[in-house]
Amino acid sequence: MRKGLIIVAGVIIIIIASVTSIQLVKSTEQLEIPTLEENEEENNFEPASSVWQTSGPFQLDRLEYLLGEKIFIRTDGLRTDEQGQIAFLKQTNDTHYTVYQTVPFNGNNKESFNYYTDIKLIEALGLCTLDDILGKWTVVFRGTDYPSLEFNILNQTLPGDEERFAPVC
Repeated sequence: MRKGLIIVAGVIIIIIASVTSIQLVKSTEQLEIPTLEENEEENNFEPASSVWQTSGPFQLDRLEYLLGEKIFIRTDGLRTDEQGQIAFLKQTNDTHYTVYQTVPFNGNNKESFNYYTDIKLIEALGLCTLDDILGKWTVVFRGTDYPSLEFNILNQTLPGDEERFAPVC
């Protein structure tokens, strides 16, 4: 009788192991594993070289950015009496701009710093589709007499970021 129970338990274990193996094989077959060719564009992406624009102690690293690329502002040599805001503005028509983001600065606290940002669709700002963020942007240095800097967002997405730019409103 004991031998019979051992045989039945062995058969049950073999059946469970077989079913589990079949399930693993099926789930592995359903996975879509990208090939090297499919990822070639993403793996070979190289960002554009920096073309520094300067306005007083502020420097912007490029003239053009792809959707999803980080915008880099370097600040060095703020005087202790300089304080204000770096404002990222998108022109909405001939006379109006949308303030996308502001970054405070105060030379009394820090004479130099780096800041990264990227442009995203934001429903609350009325930036709902790609048309709302593509094109010319202006960086204004509020509280100073430094001239504004400009950059463009191109209609080309950073590889792997395509889904981030689906309409939000």
